[in-house]
Amino acid sequence: MNPFQQELLQGIPDVLPAPQPRDPNVSHAPRRKDILTPEEKRLALRNALRYFPTKHHAELAPEFAKELEEFGRIYMYRLRPTYPMFARPIEEYPAQCRQAAAIMLMIQNNLDPAVAQHPHELITYGGNGAVFQNWAQYRLVMKYLATMTCEQTLVMYSGHPLGLFPSHKEAPRVVVTNGVMIPNHSKPDDWERYNALGVTQYGQMTAGSYMYIGPQGIVHGTTITVLGAGRMRMKPGQTDLRGMLFVSSGLGGMSGAQPKAGRIAGVVSVVAEINPLAAKKRHEQGWVDELHENLDLLIPRIRKATEAKEIVSLAYVGNVVDLWERLVKEGIQVDLGSDQTSLHNPFAGGYYPVDLSFEEANRMMAEKPEEFKEKVYASLRRQMKAINTLASKGMYFFDYGNAFLLESSRAGADVMNDKGTGFRYPSYVQDIMGPQFFDYGFGPFRWVCTSGKPEDLAKTDQIALEVQEEMLKTAPEEIQGQLKDNIHWIREAGANKLVVGSQARILYTDAEGRAKIAARFNEAVRNGKLAAPVVLGRDHHDVSGTDSPYRETSNIYDGSQFCADMAVQNVIGDGFRGATWVSLHNGGGVGWGEVVNGGFGMVLDGSPEADVRLKRMLFWDVNNGIARRAWARNIGAEHAIAREMKRTPELTVTMPNHVEDGLLEKLLG
Repeated sequence: MNPFQQELLQGIPDVLPAPQPRDPNVSHAPRRKDILTPEEKRLALRNALRYFPTKHHAELAPEFAKELEEFGRIYMYRLRPTYPMFARPIEEYPAQCRQAAAIMLMIQNNLDPAVAQHPHELITYGGNGAVFQNWAQYRLVMKYLATMTCEQTLVMYSGHPLGLFPSHKEAPRVVVTNGVMIPNHSKPDDWERYNALGVTQYGQMTAGSYMYIGPQGIVHGTTITVLGAGRMRMKPGQTDLRGMLFVSSGLGGMSGAQPKAGRIAGVVSVVAEINPLAAKKRHEQGWVDELHENLDLLIPRIRKATEAKEIVSLAYVGNVVDLWERLVKEGIQVDLGSDQTSLHNPFAGGYYPVDLSFEEANRMMAEKPEEFKEKVYASLRRQMKAINTLASKGMYFFDYGNAFLLESSRAGADVMNDKGTGFRYPSYVQDIMGPQFFDYGFGPFRWVCTSGKPEDLAKTDQIALEVQEEMLKTAPEEIQGQLKDNIHWIREAGANKLVVGSQARILYTDAEGRAKIAARFNEAVRNGKLAAPVVLGRDHHDVSGTDSPYRETSNIYDGSQFCADMAVQNVIGDGFRGATWVSLHNGGGVGWGEVVNGGFGMVLDGSPEADVRLKRMLFWDVNNGIARRAWARNIGAEHAIAREMKRTPELTVTMPNHVEDGLLEKLLG
């Protein structure tokens, strides 16, 4: 057994490792605001020290107290492993259960410095999307996964491993909850307080559920969103998006997909990023073509690129408000606009106000939180003013579901429609993703090759391509466009160099496509065509996984967009239909208290049992959401679920009866 395996099996070490200095070469989470009372700080220390034998308390207590004072959290940096953090081939993990080994691989991928936004604070993306609250939790979880059998289930409470419990082989190996609060205790400051106490965390959508695959995880969705938006701007006779200018912000986490998506869609993209380390990382990874720090040089570069109809991605290392205002001043025609700053987390590193340096903002958010909040709101008002000016000249602006419009409205920005009943700009789900994809069951299906071999990923790409081509031959007209885009996407996936971290892929496909692709993957593992098991998953940003009135369910108009039945039912149903692990989160891309989302992971090990599980679970995982969308009277979903009932006689879904508008107008005026 090698040192890496020995350390995984050790869990909490009996002899404490030496303290570790803070690495300045790694992007770190900002200091959180000082929100705990003196008594609560004592409680936070008690909570942290309970992971360690009493003999270590005198040594660790002052260290943890210092972390709480300096950073607003207790991360237990001393416990951070010294071995390299990345997704190793599955065979390198010590485990009694191969499903558990696959989960270990996924956890390490989420914390890989090439993948994670703030890896030493265990934050994968979104500014506060955490895998665990501290390094003691990581060490315990890895030990439990290494020693558990396939008849045990690990229970996770917001990063804390409650323990291993007897279950059975068909049960999930891990059940995860993150941030599931009593409703009246789910305000933003509640997250600050209870996270500082060490009793809950913000798992984002795929960070705390071990299913993040780097910026690739959103690049397909961003690509088809940019394509959809651009197609709405096309002039008669125009066949592609060349020469269009797309402007947005954010390169740190999921937002890092934007420049790559812009290239694939064929536009000139300009994305602002305030954090120089994040911008540099994306440039080194090949996800953005050029870095620019000077607007005086960037503006002529934009003009040259649009006039020449280049396909190029440009990053502005600076504040996005300065970029928007300069575009207005220069009279540059912007065709498509959005924003992907983490405005679900506006006052703790998710948004950096204009006229403050990156360092000044990080200090102010912790030391003067109320003043910082006012700076954020003033900045949002300026940003919206510039966006409104460009939109009045023809720019199509869409909200990317990051709470940008929601937080701008709270800031008093000019963002409401003429009636004052909603936002003047649509969510991308309302105009594009909802009616074109989610309603028909198309969502971000993803997989990871646990062998770590690029050749295995290439083989899975080919399998997925063949399935999509076969489906296109008999597909109804309303989904032929989606399948054609998928075929183009997966055919070009390897050439676009999308892999960051694990050998993973994403593909927006429906229930039929997911099940057929998964079945062929399992067969390929069984017959040795693939060298090791494949992990299936998805972004929670999907047909069924998330109830979010400002994003995933923003195109549901029967009032139920504020209900969370779908996400909760999704997790319960996936759990007893064969998922390897399931997760339920409060919070996600639009913020703590604004969304409930559920996810899963499934290991395809080539067994006949996996064949059964994938058919049962993937069918439910998608059709749960289509049925709900059909009941909301979404026409595309009604067509999709009716088609599924014909294909699956055991399925019976309650369908809506439509009321004539004239009847209600006559009755109510």
